[in-house]
Amino acid sequence: METAARSRAWRAILVLCGLILLGSAAELRAGTLLSPGAGVLVRKSAEPFGVFAFAISAGSLQEKWLALRSRLDDDMVQLALCDGDRNNCASPAALKLLAIVDQARSRDGRARLGETNRAINLGIRAADDGSEDVWSSPLATFARGAGDCEDYAIAKLAALKLAGIAAEDIRIVVVRDLRAGEEHAIAAARLDGHWLMLDNRRMAMVEDDAARSYQPLFVLYQSAVLKYVDEPVRFSMIAAEAR
Repeated sequence: METAARSRAWRAILVLCGLILLGSAAELRAGTLLSPGAGVLVRKSAEPFGVFAFAISAGSLQEKWLALRSRLDDDMVQLALCDGDRNNCASPAALKLLAIVDQARSRDGRARLGETNRAINLGIRAADDGSEDVWSSPLATFARGAGDCEDYAIAKLAALKLAGIAAEDIRIVVVRDLRAGEEHAIAAARLDGHWLMLDNRRMAMVEDDAARSYQPLFVLYQSAVLKYVDEPVRFSMIAAEAR
């Protein structure tokens, strides 16, 4: 009987050790993903669409994003200078974008995000870059008066920052539009823990969970490009709903 009890005790110890080791491995895997609470296994990522994403260090998308960053930073400096001295601002494009920012600043919460989305959707004419797919800075887009989906998203990113939205609450998300069968870029802003999609294809904002025809591919956050972890079951369900 003593031998049996001792055997059961050893088995319990081994099971406990196994759980500790499994927990450590899970934390290590979770900690490699760029999401709040790194090192803690959670059911849902804090990134838009609730899917985990990890940083990538190469690829054409990263090259485009990093090349744009310096131009975007230059635009933000010029916009800040014009914002502080409208009378001496020599950039009509900056003044046009700042007029949108002024309207957004006059609102709060969801209304601020919605005003930014609506005004930029109306302030830029949709135009395809063709095979070159040039990513334009906000001032270049407003100077041209036209742009494609990523140009809308980049302009919204700048406007939201100027309107007072924290940088950690803003993303650009590259998705696969399952209905159209093409890639698409949208801005995303977090409000009260929920991600809202600022899409040039619609005036009304929807939460990420409601954008069921969009399969998230990449998320652009400050200087990082993150690739979403594939979730075949989730995506196959979305594809079925899109038919």
